[in-house]
Amino acid sequence: MQLSRIAVAGASGLIGSALTRSLTADGHEVVRLVRREPKDGTEVRWDPEAGRVDTAGLAGCDAVVNLAGAGVGSRRWTDAYKKRIHDSRVNGTTALAKAVAALDEPPRVFVNGSAMGYYGETGDRIVDENSPAGQGFLPELCVEWEGAAAPAQQAGVRTAFTRTGLVVGRGGGAWGKLFPLFQAGLGGRMGDGRQYWSFIALHDEVAAIRHLLETDGLSGPFNLTAPQPLTNREITEAMGRVLHRPTLFAVPAPVLRAVLGEMAGDVLGSARVRPTRLLESGFTFAFPDIEGAIRAA
Repeated sequence: MQLSRIAVAGASGLIGSALTRSLTADGHEVVRLVRREPKDGTEVRWDPEAGRVDTAGLAGCDAVVNLAGAGVGSRRWTDAYKKRIHDSRVNGTTALAKAVAALDEPPRVFVNGSAMGYYGETGDRIVDENSPAGQGFLPELCVEWEGAAAPAQQAGVRTAFTRTGLVVGRGGGAWGKLFPLFQAGLGGRMGDGRQYWSFIALHDEVAAIRHLLETDGLSGPFNLTAPQPLTNREITEAMGRVLHRPTLFAVPAPVLRAVLGEMAGDVLGSARVRPTRLLESGFTFAFPDIEGAIRAA
C-alpha cells in the first residue's frame, strides 16, 4: 500500500519519535496529535483522557497510528495512576476510532497500540496471538484497549493491534532505565531471573509497525516481540557481555515488591511470547537476538 499522509498519536514517545523519523525520512507527511494548540497544519489537537479529537485535522490521512498512553513503568501504580494508564489508552483509542469512522473518506488503515501484557503471567508456556487473555490489571486493560477500536473496524477500516514487548532502546521504556545501571556496573538479575522477558529491538518495532501499515490485508493482533524470548537471567548475562560490565547485583523479589508495589508483578512476571502472525506475514527481523538488539541500541 502506498501511503503519504500519516497521523501519529504518541509521536513524542520512544516508539512514536522513532517511527515519525523513519516515515519522514522516506518522504511521508506525518501529522502529529498534540494536547496543546497546534503550531501549523502538521499538528492536530486532541485530549485523549477527555476523549476529544479535532476530527477535521485527520481529513486526507491515509493511515492513523495510535501509540499514546501514560507510561506503565513511569511510577508506582496507585489507584489514581492506574486510572490514568487506563483512561489515556482506552479513552484515547475510543476518541480516535470514532473520529476515523466519522470521516467522509476514512483512512485505509488504523494501527493501534497494545502490549504483550495482554497474556498476563505465562510462566514457561509459549503464547501467541491465538492464546487467550490473562488475568489482572494489564490483561484486562489490553482487552478493553483493543476493544475501544471497534468504531474504526465497524466503519470498514483495516485495523491492526501491536502487542509490543519490552523495547530495547536507549531513549525510554525498560531499557532506558536498564542501560545506565548496567553501564555503571550495577546491573543484575531481578528476582530469581527465571521469568521470560519478550523483547524487541527499537529498529524492528518501527519496521514491524511500517509493515502493518504498508501490507494490505493485515489486521487483528500482532505480537511485536523477537522470535526467541529469553529469561531475565539470560538477558542480564547478555547485557554484561555487550557492555563489558559485571552483573553481580541481583535484586531480590521482596525488595522489588516493596519499592514498586503492584507494578513489581510486571517485572517479576514471565511473558514467553512468540510473534507467530508477524512471521507468517513475511516480516523479517533485523535484530532477532538480544546481543544484536543491545548493540543496535
